[in-house]
Amino acid sequence: MPFIRTAVKAGTSADLKKKIVMGIHQALIDAIGMPADELFNMVSDYAEADYFYDRNFNGIARSDAAVVVEITLRRGRSDAMKRDLYARIAANLQRDAGVSPKDVFIFCHENDYSDWSVGNGVFAMALQQQRGGD
Repeated sequence: MPFIRTAVKAGTSADLKKKIVMGIHQALIDAIGMPADELFNMVSDYAEADYFYDRNFNGIARSDAAVVVEITLRRGRSDAMKRDLYARIAANLQRDAGVSPKDVFIFCHENDYSDWSVGNGVFAMALQQQRGGD
């Protein structure tokens, strides 16, 4: 179950936020095989004065409306899967939300089942072991 934090420029409409979230969600389903019911994305707004970034880092010309996607997920996805995920997120956001791929900044944090509790205060590793997994 990935957990996503998405930061968008203040003033982004609720409709556009939903399109961004669903574009990210569909990319996770398509690229890493995430089940469709695992939608957990916390969206926050940033004021222009609260987010500083180089508009030309690495030769990419960015606008003042960057979308930052922070994904926390269980360890084990290959580099190829991550490359596919990043490309799909950028493509989906461009197609569905009009966000330039140049404005999409993505990074992942990987951890293990032992680093999660997804409800009722239950250790996620215990749930996985009950199912006969890792």
